[in-house]
Amino acid sequence: MLIDCHTHLDPFLDSEVRSILERAQNAGVGLVITAGTTLATSARAVQLSASFPGLFAGVGIHPMDLHGPVDESTYAKLFELAASTEKVLVISEVGLDFMEGTPDRAVQYQAFREQIRLARELDLPIVFHSREAHPDTLRVLREERAYDVGGIMHYFQADLETAREAIDLGFHISLARPLLRLPDLQKVVAALPLSSIVLETDATPQPFKSKRSSWTEPRHVRDVADMLAKLQQRPIEEIEVVTSRNVLGILNKRGGAIARSLASPDQRNDDQLGKQ
Repeated sequence: MLIDCHTHLDPFLDSEVRSILERAQNAGVGLVITAGTTLATSARAVQLSASFPGLFAGVGIHPMDLHGPVDESTYAKLFELAASTEKVLVISEVGLDFMEGTPDRAVQYQAFREQIRLARELDLPIVFHSREAHPDTLRVLREERAYDVGGIMHYFQADLETAREAIDLGFHISLARPLLRLPDLQKVVAALPLSSIVLETDATPQPFKSKRSSWTEPRHVRDVADMLAKLQQRPIEEIEVVTSRNVLGILNKRGGAIARSLASPDQRNDDQLGKQ
């Protein structure tokens, strides 16, 4: 089984999500996490996770979606969402983004620190975004002791030094479809320990593409796995086993929820009978 540790399926209708997950399952992808970027999309992620056994949720506010600090009210709402079901596996997507036109950096720092505090309070791993901000992102993670919960550096495209620093801090490196086309990234990934790698697609609607069939979906994590196998000169079976084991290791606090959700309908019925 492969795992797609980071997507954004909240904009899709339930019927579309069902089809997306069926295509993923046919490609050998058995577990998918859909992350929030706002309070509303986090709530939608939680709702979707309740509807589909193999779909789990992340709760968080993306740095580009900040309209002000994470105040007590916002923090309480995030906490309530994250604690509402054991199918919330991560605090995601949070982080820093210093591209031109993004929210004020002081607001970003405050929101990132508060959401790391949320992760530590709930004992949930963090999936973090970092764009043109790697030294600052890693510094904040270190200062806020994010290594106590660990997590994932999402959609990695940085250099080897940054990867090693994130790994030393207790985080895994998440690879997506850029691995298929970026030679510099391929060189970095060839040198990374497989024990520190996880896979994702960052799938979300892509109406700018002319064909619906070209949209990135969780099924495409298989392509990323194939490229990783080639770069590290390992069998695809090893890539599949180790990257999935890495994700499940990060999510060990929710292992029971994952096992119950991924069990077959017959197994779930047997479990329920056993409790009666």
